Amino acid sequence: MRKILITGACGQIGSELVPYLAKKYGKSNVISSDVSAGCENGSDFEFLDLDVTDFEAIENAIDEHDVDTVYHLAAILSATGEKKPFKAFDVNLVGTNNILRAGIEKGLSRVVIPSTIGVFGPETPRENVPVVTVTRPRTMYGITKVTTEMLGEYYFEKFDLDVRGLRFPGIMSYVREPTAGTTDYSVQMFYHAVRGEPYKCFLRADAYLPMMYMPDAVSSLVKLAEADLKNLTRHTDYNVASYSFSPEELYNEIRKEVPGLEVSYEPDYRQEIAETWPASLDTTLAERDWGFRPEYDLERTVKDMIQNLKVKLA
Repeated sequence: MRKILITGACGQIGSELVPYLAKKYGKSNVISSDVSAGCENGSDFEFLDLDVTDFEAIENAIDEHDVDTVYHLAAILSATGEKKPFKAFDVNLVGTNNILRAGIEKGLSRVVIPSTIGVFGPETPRENVPVVTVTRPRTMYGITKVTTEMLGEYYFEKFDLDVRGLRFPGIMSYVREPTAGTTDYSVQMFYHAVRGEPYKCFLRADAYLPMMYMPDAVSSLVKLAEADLKNLTRHTDYNVASYSFSPEELYNEIRKEVPGLEVSYEPDYRQEIAETWPASLDTTLAERDWGFRPEYDLERTVKDMIQNLKVKLA
């Protein structure tokens, strides 16, 4: 088979998507890439130092490695994007357009691009938000991502490029301790719990947001990529989520496993971002069109996170 290229492979999702794809399709068929040469994936998988804002480099990578499918994960996330909005624009929009343009010029069979709940804004309904709704984000991250959804749709309609994407909620994983996203408090709370350290949360105790566990996130992205095109009624904007909770609810669930956890709350600028996002999503279309079915509820997620972090941090 021809090869799969993953951009942004050193990130939170890429770190787990790369081995998942390698197990499914064979290590020799998966190429990981990022601008970080020290990527953990680089020692185990073929790794390219690839800047997605460099169109020629993307074309060369596709040609030299016989790439057929791209999972385009490279992006500047919400919190970092507010600190570095111009860089976020370049990476998230210029980089994405480069991937899409290379897709039509090099005849890629598929481009898969995750989107985000960051595409929503304060005018969006709060509960059970449908796929088609008001999308007027207030962050550079959200603005670039909603534009990416539209670009993907444009390339599909105009150039017949098979572009697919879904809107991820906050994602939890024990593999990496993230720092660049608005929902990253959730993972940080787990790390502090297992280390026996108090945690100061940067969101309010009642900041309710949709979330999911990384195994479900990775499997859903691949499941969408492999779905029969004729069954898809959307292309770049399927809603997915497993559950919703607030920091206080997560704290109470973690304390069932780690009773000594102490959490205080000191909301910062990320609380303002969270207030523009919905509390829950309608995932009906993903369930109907390509069989989205998360395996982890919150209780199972917490138990698995704690169990794996105790091993990792021992």
